[in-house]
Amino acid sequence: MNIPESNVPRVVIIGGGFAGLHLAKKLKGKRFQVVMIDRNNYHTFQPLLYQVATAGLEPDSIAYPLRKIFKSHENFYFRMAKVSRVDTESKNVITEIGEISYDYLVLATGTTTNFFGMNDMAENAMSMKSISEALDLRSYILQHFEKALLTSSKEEQEALMSIAIVGGGPTGVELAGAFAELKKHILPADYPDLDIRRMNIHLIEMADELLPPMSARASKKAFQYLEELGVTIWLKKAVESYDGMTVKFKEGKVLKAKTLIWAAGVKGNLVQGVSKDVIKKGRYEVDRQNRIVGYENVFAIGDLSLMQTDDFPEGLPMLAPVATQQGEFLAKNLEFIENNKALKDFKYNDRGVMATVGRNRAVVDLNNIKFQGLFAWYVWMFVHLISLVGFRNKIVTFFNWSYNYLNFDRGIRLIIRKFEKKKQTV
Repeated sequence: MNIPESNVPRVVIIGGGFAGLHLAKKLKGKRFQVVMIDRNNYHTFQPLLYQVATAGLEPDSIAYPLRKIFKSHENFYFRMAKVSRVDTESKNVITEIGEISYDYLVLATGTTTNFFGMNDMAENAMSMKSISEALDLRSYILQHFEKALLTSSKEEQEALMSIAIVGGGPTGVELAGAFAELKKHILPADYPDLDIRRMNIHLIEMADELLPPMSARASKKAFQYLEELGVTIWLKKAVESYDGMTVKFKEGKVLKAKTLIWAAGVKGNLVQGVSKDVIKKGRYEVDRQNRIVGYENVFAIGDLSLMQTDDFPEGLPMLAPVATQQGEFLAKNLEFIENNKALKDFKYNDRGVMATVGRNRAVVDLNNIKFQGLFAWYVWMFVHLISLVGFRNKIVTFFNWSYNYLNFDRGIRLIIRKFEKKKQTV
């Protein structure tokens, strides 16, 4: 990898998401050599991926070059590569471009879509965990509208225009709201030859309410907002199969939709070489210092880690603030290790959860303060704007949001590259 030897401990971080990014930032100026490995040369602001998929933002508005972030960091090295496996006995990371040894290994690879063993879903559904997948989804949906213009069958037109979203968490709710806004304000003008009223947006959730992590009040309000936007909501419904056209519920009911977006579950993006015995609920079980159970110098942070506490007996939620705080906290503990000081236990500072449900609509739970509507929408926008990496990204995103709001438009309805589903299995 052409990385020089060092007389200070080497920390190898696999993953440039929220957790890995904030860990590396906090190690600036400390007595460590930091090596970050990621398959992409940019950081992705995942909470706004859905806006790329729904033509609200350009992809470079939510991505930022990792090398630019760390250009002023001494003793920091970035390599773009896919990690094949880790050898915890010899303390080596094996990648497609070579091997590198470590003193401390930090796994921050995030999550991947969990289809729960449903091969037909993996083959025919769309997921949205990366910029590439968000662009593919945008193209896939717009291609279906182009195809709908070419058929005289009303049933086929309706299926091509219709979208089913499985999963009523924040991602599913935000996607449903965004597609409803497209249907209401933009698609009728873009496709005057089509009866856009025949476009159906279905949101399907197994639980008896939307937004399970949030309060009952937020759930009811999100339900109300989506119904006002014309979204059909199916609660306490489980999808049994999907063949690319027909969504079949376990109870036998069927829906027709050429696009199904799977937002019903994720699992850790596991790394080969770590014992399978420490995998719990699809993630690596860690102690309160983020050490993977049974390992001395191997850590997992962010969505990949499962840390169970008294406040969160099922494990800390898979949220950006958790990943950010764990990354920053681990930097302190690594210093404590080197200085032979006692390590501290991580405690998550839960500042709240929020979700937007279209124009002027959002729900916010801030500990004991809960509010919805226009003010919540402003709060949601402000929090996401200041959280974006890079001043340019903040300005471009603010401009796009302002333009879209004033003009009832989403100007990035582009099929940059045509997309066709490829067969895959789980």
